[in-house]
Amino acid sequence: MKVCIIQPAYSTDYAASDAYFEAEMALIDRCDASMDLIVLPEMADIPCLAKTREEADRSAEKFNRRLLEKVAETARRCDAMVFVCARSYAEGGPRNTTYAFNRKGEIVGKYYKQHLTPGEVSKIKLDSEYSFEFSEPTVIEMEGLRFGFLTCYDFYFYEAFANLARQNLDIVIGCSHQRSDTHLALEIFSQHLAYNTNTYVIRSSVSMGEDSPLGGASMVVAPTGEVLTNLYSRIGLATVEIDPKAKYFKPAGFGNPPAAHYEYIEKGRRPWKYRPAGSAIVRNDAVMPYPRTCAHRGFNTIAPENSLTAFGAAVAMGAEEIEFDLWFTKDGEVVSIHDPTLERVSNGTGSVWEYTLEELKALDFGAKHGEAFRGMKIPTFEEILKKFSCHCIMNIHLKTAGERPEYLAKVVRLIKKYDCEKYVYFMSGEDSLLARLQREYPEIPRCCGAGDGRWEIVDRAIKFGCTKVQLFKPYFNREMIEKAHANGIACNVFWSDDAEETKEFLDMGIDTILTNDYNRIAQVVNEKDKYYLH
Repeated sequence: MKVCIIQPAYSTDYAASDAYFEAEMALIDRCDASMDLIVLPEMADIPCLAKTREEADRSAEKFNRRLLEKVAETARRCDAMVFVCARSYAEGGPRNTTYAFNRKGEIVGKYYKQHLTPGEVSKIKLDSEYSFEFSEPTVIEMEGLRFGFLTCYDFYFYEAFANLARQNLDIVIGCSHQRSDTHLALEIFSQHLAYNTNTYVIRSSVSMGEDSPLGGASMVVAPTGEVLTNLYSRIGLATVEIDPKAKYFKPAGFGNPPAAHYEYIEKGRRPWKYRPAGSAIVRNDAVMPYPRTCAHRGFNTIAPENSLTAFGAAVAMGAEEIEFDLWFTKDGEVVSIHDPTLERVSNGTGSVWEYTLEELKALDFGAKHGEAFRGMKIPTFEEILKKFSCHCIMNIHLKTAGERPEYLAKVVRLIKKYDCEKYVYFMSGEDSLLARLQREYPEIPRCCGAGDGRWEIVDRAIKFGCTKVQLFKPYFNREMIEKAHANGIACNVFWSDDAEETKEFLDMGIDTILTNDYNRIAQVVNEKDKYYLH
């Protein structure tokens, strides 16, 4: 099979778009009937840097149809399969799309870029909603070959390579830009991908200038990791013959039978050693839409409050957030319980901090809620993180700050240990603690609680750089909510278990409802259209 990669020139001068697009068309015209597979770069219908949505739209409107028609004609003229990245349109807006054309010039499949850059979302405003949903890797089959895909930014997310590998692919198509990386770095990325997936990687990019050490590097890499051809920064075409069914097998450990590299890896995989990932992972706090329902102390109308069971019930039913309280034990362990004393929720007496963790674990924290929960143990903060890290947003009510300086540091260490910084925020009504959090741990979002300054809560939130306020009914009004929103601050309300009251709060502009009755209130909240505060 003869593979052709096309590397056109690229400019940061948007005014040069017409000339650069015509040059790209001329390169496509150089393809001939000896080629079986042709690959073009990312956003081939936007040939020069578009800095705004308006510029990107203008280019796509002008060039998209011409490009796709030219590619279809080239597939027929050359009797070749062709892959090109350009815009497509969905209900949510334009998408960064790789089109697969068969030799008849027919579109037989599409790949939507899975990792959009921040600029594609905020400036160009491409549709990204689909990228937050669970999906299997896109696989398109043509002529007995299985094609997988990565587009530009996708190359950086190595954790996805193992998922590609298990698709038994023959070729990975990489329509790319990656304009700021060196040629060496781009080779490393592509070799790493080829070796780990046991596929040929066919990458097409754009030249940032014939003498540029950055960008470009359109290349073909074999499953062994060998770079078969690389255009570096040259403008033009490169071709190479490959056997797409050729694989690389090596001993699966010393003295073992040959296997693909990824098959050897699978024999020793330990999923809990990696960053949280998978279908149960939700959007982090910065990108999860509102309004939300926060299960206060978990779904505590059906299970003991602040218990793994209550949290699990809420998360399993779709709770965007859970709320819980933290105290420290006599021996410095972090546990979840609301009251400073034990009597209301357990068969113990006295204060939490008078007991070691072992002594607390000997108590019954379930029977007072119901006989079915007899024998339930108090959960540690680490046990909560082990089960629910990145599966929901955690509203953490800190009640532990003043005892010892190292206590707060321990809470933060656990959050970082479980890779949960983007999924938590600290809630407190104590100004001294909010000031300390702002000073010592500014990377963890803060929520200003009512405390003694209930009517001044928004001003206090602004003062301490909080991203949220937790309003305490009835000490708030619409004016306070509007002021918070004007300053980029989301508004929680504590609390509502009544459907009609919840509707009133949502109509006032409340973003998150804390509730003890998750199922009832979530149904009301979920009827509202979702929105993004920022």
